[in-house]
Amino acid sequence: MVEGGAPPSSRTEFTECWRTTWRTPYIMRLALTAGIGGLLFGYDTGVISGALLYIREDFREVDKKTWLQETIVSMAVAGAIIGAALGGWMNDALGRKKSILIADVVFFIGAIVMGAAPAPWVIIVGRIVVGLGVGMASMTAPLYISEASPHRIRGALVSCNGMLITGGQFLSYLINLAFTKAPGTWRWMLGVAGVPALVQFILMLSLPESPRWLYRENKVDEARAILAKIYPEEEVEDELKALHESVEFEKAEDSAAGNGMIQKLKGALSNTVVRRGLYAGITVQVAQQFVGINTVMYYSPTIVQFAGFASNQTAMALSLITSGLNVVGTLMSMCFVDRYGRRRLMIISMFGIIACLVVLAGVFFYAAEHSPKISNLESAKFGNSSTCPTYVSAVNPTAWNCMTCLKQECGFCASEVKDLAPGACLAASDSIRDICRGEHRTWYSKGCPSKIGIFAVILLGLYIITYAPGMGTVPWIVNSEIYPLRYRGTGGGIAAVSNWTANLIVSETYLTLTKALGSAGTFLLFAGFSLIGLIFIYLLVPETKGMQFEEVEKLLQKGFRPKLFAPKDTKGKAKVEE
Repeated sequence: MVEGGAPPSSRTEFTECWRTTWRTPYIMRLALTAGIGGLLFGYDTGVISGALLYIREDFREVDKKTWLQETIVSMAVAGAIIGAALGGWMNDALGRKKSILIADVVFFIGAIVMGAAPAPWVIIVGRIVVGLGVGMASMTAPLYISEASPHRIRGALVSCNGMLITGGQFLSYLINLAFTKAPGTWRWMLGVAGVPALVQFILMLSLPESPRWLYRENKVDEARAILAKIYPEEEVEDELKALHESVEFEKAEDSAAGNGMIQKLKGALSNTVVRRGLYAGITVQVAQQFVGINTVMYYSPTIVQFAGFASNQTAMALSLITSGLNVVGTLMSMCFVDRYGRRRLMIISMFGIIACLVVLAGVFFYAAEHSPKISNLESAKFGNSSTCPTYVSAVNPTAWNCMTCLKQECGFCASEVKDLAPGACLAASDSIRDICRGEHRTWYSKGCPSKIGIFAVILLGLYIITYAPGMGTVPWIVNSEIYPLRYRGTGGGIAAVSNWTANLIVSETYLTLTKALGSAGTFLLFAGFSLIGLIFIYLLVPETKGMQFEEVEKLLQKGFRPKLFAPKDTKGKAKVEE
């Protein structure tokens, strides 16, 4: 089989998915209900970006301390790391369905805690609890969908989970905009998250367990009954036979390796097939985070403010556009993931991401270098007590511009004439900000006015539209199908933990990096990480489209080499099997 997988089919798997689910609506019911776990994941990712703007206004210490903002954002990720680790064990011990139900309860409790929080530390506690639920759901939902799907349309249905992740992000921006004028703003934004968790809990009660997990637990009749609802009657016995062979092989391994959590982990790491699966699974999960996507999702309105849009409402409205493009990109993935393959989509996606990040860095660098000058006359209008202290004592204040002012943690009050004209550099306080706005001027504290700021927003949109079809959804598809059944929960848990750990590193350091390197330097750094990720994906990740789980195991047993490094046949052509 040549690199890139099987020959292109005459129609996309999305079309096949539509036809199959039209004939058998039960399949789509399973996928969409489990996919609400993805909605929870997406909502939590997106909602904090808007809520943070208002949390900063309600709690002054949050506004003044970058590390506290990063902690509020990233503690959900810390909780998700623990949740993903627990989820791996829960999936194997309790089953996929019970794991989803437990995740819903945990998420609901966390949402209530956040909405009622009287202080920043309580928000942080709520974020940790919500993160536990998100971590469990992030690995369980795609696993449940993949095991309850016909293999022909597995990729498209797992992409439904990805679509609901991006749909959750889009919904969160709509909710953020809806509550900008409501009393309690951020409390409603965070508290509403409990509603989809409650809905999923109720719907999951009427759905079955994964047929693969049931077969593994010797509940053969129950597994057959569920497969009969998923597959045409003539295919059920073939599926049961393939399942039987896979389970018997793994049970033989069980007797040798033991069933405890530690034994299973040791067995997974000592198993050649699982190890090779983990090389691929961890690679795509870490690469997904180190392209910088969650800096865009967690801090999107803040980035838009960096680009020169001062208003909270404007920043969130523009962020809504990027979130909408994320949904469009995910729909594209559903259409093409099983026509062109997982590997090819990720590689194309990475090239687009790198290009966007490099150009985005150039735009932010230009905007910083050409930000409006500071006028001594404009600053003096507000009195010496209101002028930025560092500006007053500066050796060469005539060299100052808006960006220099903001780096000193002061605020830029734009000119009455136009925002791009020289303005005032003032001390950053609520009273001085209000005086500036009282004179019908615009107050900038995160970014400077720029005539090319809109290009930064356009590039963010392009970044999203190149990310979503490939690196946005495919890593979860790969991890739902690349491990043997016995180690599927363990392998998925390890890969999910690696994803959330990388997410934690990125989200906890983004604002600090921006402060140290500037927006341009930070995006350039992510471009470098993306290049490294591209290399590792090319070297370690095989194509798995259209394969049964048992075929994927055989592929990994044989080992994968990309076309460039494949052994040559007698005619000098690369022999590649994927």
